[in-house]
Amino acid sequence: MNPLISELKSLLPAESVLHDREDLRPFECDGLSVYRQLPMAVVLPGTVEEVQKVVRLCRAHNVPVVARGAGTGLSGGALPLENGVLLSLAKFKRIIDIDVENAMATVEPGVRNLAISEAAARFGLYYAPDPSSQIACTIGGNVAENSGGVHCLKYGLTVHNILMLKIVTMEGELLTIGSQTLDTPGYDLLALMTGSEGLLGIIVEVTVKLLPKPERAQVVLAAFDDVARAGEAVGAIISAGIIPAGLEMMDRLAIQAAEDFAHAGYPRDAEAILLCELDGTHAEVSEYIMEVRKILTDNGATEVRTAKDEAERQLFWKGRKSAFPAVGRISPDYYCMDGTIPRSQLPRVLRQISDWSAEYGLPVANVFHAGDGNLHPLILFDGNKPGELERTEEFGSRILDLCVEVGGTITGEHGVGVEKIDQMCTQFKGPELNQFHAIKAAFDPSGLLNPGKAVPTLHRCAEFGAMHVHHGRLPHAGLERF
Repeated sequence: MNPLISELKSLLPAESVLHDREDLRPFECDGLSVYRQLPMAVVLPGTVEEVQKVVRLCRAHNVPVVARGAGTGLSGGALPLENGVLLSLAKFKRIIDIDVENAMATVEPGVRNLAISEAAARFGLYYAPDPSSQIACTIGGNVAENSGGVHCLKYGLTVHNILMLKIVTMEGELLTIGSQTLDTPGYDLLALMTGSEGLLGIIVEVTVKLLPKPERAQVVLAAFDDVARAGEAVGAIISAGIIPAGLEMMDRLAIQAAEDFAHAGYPRDAEAILLCELDGTHAEVSEYIMEVRKILTDNGATEVRTAKDEAERQLFWKGRKSAFPAVGRISPDYYCMDGTIPRSQLPRVLRQISDWSAEYGLPVANVFHAGDGNLHPLILFDGNKPGELERTEEFGSRILDLCVEVGGTITGEHGVGVEKIDQMCTQFKGPELNQFHAIKAAFDPSGLLNPGKAVPTLHRCAEFGAMHVHHGRLPHAGLERF
């Protein structure tokens, strides 16, 4: 037996250290199942003190550590390392406190996103960020990836909805980042930690903001016979000074897949639909509904429907939030992209994706947060066909390059992980990457926390640049340590 595993078993209960191949298999990938790797071992600590003991031991042996939540991530951020320890936070699932007076909740990182709102509901409160995977994804992973959701247009991403973190560094030190007040003296390290993808510290506690449930929320569904016109309608709503709680778009392929799966009542013959949710007081919502319906009609909507009650509102959202698994029913595999663009560029980018879809012979289902320009093109492919995965990756790479070209970014909420690490070379130049490495070194001098993820080395970027000219792709197996 590996000496490290023997030492881990001396620190944790025997059942909390997994090392047999069949026990490791469930941890070989996250939601981005294209890339798989078995770790040396998986540990499941149950207390902060046990986390500290594990990382101190790994540091003493110079063994890398990858933290993992529910495994719903979509960029390979929790992909294990063959020579590393995967540290699962699955046992950290307590809601420690709900402070009604100060409208906040303190929870462990393994608490499911939806569970926070469920626990706060009896106080008339809820947690606003709601990723489509909220029934399963955990708050620690949400912080690590700076997750959003269908309501992030009005209420912001995770970074806008948390107050304080407790993290364990690779040295085993327990740090408190932020505070329970609205401002904290000094640098905004809370924002730095949010979206850091497990490179800087292991999250062991999160304090989130809670919001009062709005008096009323209602959804308008609009159908369009042209995807680009639906994109133009998005800009028209925002330009009118209306900030919906959520503004989502789906194209024909996504509509049909979701309708077959969720039976949400979507118009199957539409080329695109918009779901626009308005919330607030009864009077505000009534006024906004009338304005939005007129804007949608003026911008070419062929059908406009307003959810008649709460049940139909929930049904409309069920279809949208079921879109990813629904698309999985119509293709052996799909590759979920995640880039963000200025809203004004929606028509151009959607047309280009359609052209590339025809060029590569790969269907694309578009499901995305239209209000904030966060795209989720789902490229359908069959990984059993020789060369099809490579063509899919190349197609996806071109979509991300286009996002940067039009003034956007290579990720909106899924993170960089291993999936987009080459595109970081497109997004950033050498001096910027050097600064990222300096920040990493300040928190993790040994470079043992989630190495090879999110930030490429300059050497990798040089190789990627050379291959990029010839439309090649670097293999993801060779992940650098830094």
